[in-house]
Amino acid sequence: MSVISGSSIQQLLLALGEPFVEVLTAPDGLDAEVRDVVILDPDDAPDSRAGDLVLVIGARGKAAAAHVRAAGKCGATAVAVKDAAPLRQTAADAGVALLDVRTEVRWEQLESLARNVVSTARGTADADAGEVLGDLFSLAQTIAALTGGSVSIEDTANRVLAYSRSSDEVDELRRLSILGRQGPEPYLKMLREWGVYQRLRSGEDVVHIDERPELGIKRRIAVGIHAGAQPLGTVWVQEGSHPLAEHADRALLGAARITALYLVQHRNTTSAGLRLRENLLAGVLDGRITGASVAGQIGADPSKPAAVVAFLLRSTDRTRSEVELHRAEMVSIISVHAASYRRSALVTPIGGRVYVLLPEVTDAATVTAMTRDAVAATRRHLGVSVQAGIGSVVAGLEDVPVSRQEADRVLDAIAGRPEVDVAALADVRTQVLLSETLTLLAEHPRIRDPRLDPLAGTDIGRSLLAYLDAFGDVRTAAAGLHVHPNTLRYRVRRACELSGLDLSDPDQRLVAQLQLRLTRP
Repeated sequence: MSVISGSSIQQLLLALGEPFVEVLTAPDGLDAEVRDVVILDPDDAPDSRAGDLVLVIGARGKAAAAHVRAAGKCGATAVAVKDAAPLRQTAADAGVALLDVRTEVRWEQLESLARNVVSTARGTADADAGEVLGDLFSLAQTIAALTGGSVSIEDTANRVLAYSRSSDEVDELRRLSILGRQGPEPYLKMLREWGVYQRLRSGEDVVHIDERPELGIKRRIAVGIHAGAQPLGTVWVQEGSHPLAEHADRALLGAARITALYLVQHRNTTSAGLRLRENLLAGVLDGRITGASVAGQIGADPSKPAAVVAFLLRSTDRTRSEVELHRAEMVSIISVHAASYRRSALVTPIGGRVYVLLPEVTDAATVTAMTRDAVAATRRHLGVSVQAGIGSVVAGLEDVPVSRQEADRVLDAIAGRPEVDVAALADVRTQVLLSETLTLLAEHPRIRDPRLDPLAGTDIGRSLLAYLDAFGDVRTAAAGLHVHPNTLRYRVRRACELSGLDLSDPDQRLVAQLQLRLTRP
């Protein structure tokens, strides 16, 4: 029987801390493990297990004593109670940690946060989102250390996603923002009137907000979190009793760029159901899962024809966070179009590409229509270039790996031709075969002619290749190279002298033409 690992009391305090809870007693230390979070109403029979964090709602102070003792008897790690001070000795005697919950904290809010922290270390199917949020709390703590202030990370709706633990002076704005999980509207209105949010959304400049003693608000700096031009949120740093660090602005800018990756990851986190479908497709694409097994999961007939399409996002000048966000949005767009054609369609990203399996395909035209619609929609909505390689329609789901390999071959062949957005093997068969032949030459030096090596990458080698590509037409080849025909004639003669090639031999011409293409961009 495997043991489910969890968080420690110390990790909970790092994430929750002031102003949510305070530890009053911890008989087993702060490293004691919390494996789960349970809510216990005073009217319920005590029900907790070893490793639980028990949230006692509806009872305060001494009224919760029986539940504290029962939790300790069951082996619970900690009990959270409001007005818990009178229960210190009760908890110590019961051998359970006691957390005092602030009066104004909402129980459902505390439960959600605590579960997120605990799920960071658990191997359950829903752990991914918790890991991202848990990492955000740790990141906020790191930003606080680098800037010398108190940090909060918000989304575009001004909801607080994570914050650093504060041992310094906290103003009313920070307290209300964390307790309410959102900034107070009167102050948010002032920030909008001052143009703060407009500046945060428009670029990466660090914005300075002066202290407002009459409002109980201390000095702040803030920076917008972006994925390319798309705003994702804001990082705020409140100054405490000491000035912010000298390089706080620079640290905050770098922090915002790292935070963007976390938030994009959080957006991309899939549910267990979607993850199952993605894993099914990944398995059938490489032959680890049988077609019959997949068919049973998605409700398709394994004996009917199927096809695979591979999509590639072409991004050359975008930030990492922007590429990841666009790829996730591309997956969503493609999923919608694939589902509109086949309810049982599967979509998954693998190694930078996005694959679609269309079961029960009636004809190749249907696959091509879906592919062109998906590529056009992605370009229209995201403003990015996308290419797609269409695999052949195979007899059934057992042959899906064959269709996938063909889709990859087509996508490889058109990768250097940005003007081509959708292609099947029949459209680019010559390019596919030539590309694979050149790949074999590149990977196996023993089948190359060593006499041609001195010509590789030189003007003489490029001139000889142009001459061969033009079937010996000197004027056409020279025009393509922008040189005089006599210059080209000289270079061809020189190439033959250096290599010993006999251009009257068709076999030698063919070998030279193929091998010289290895160094052509």
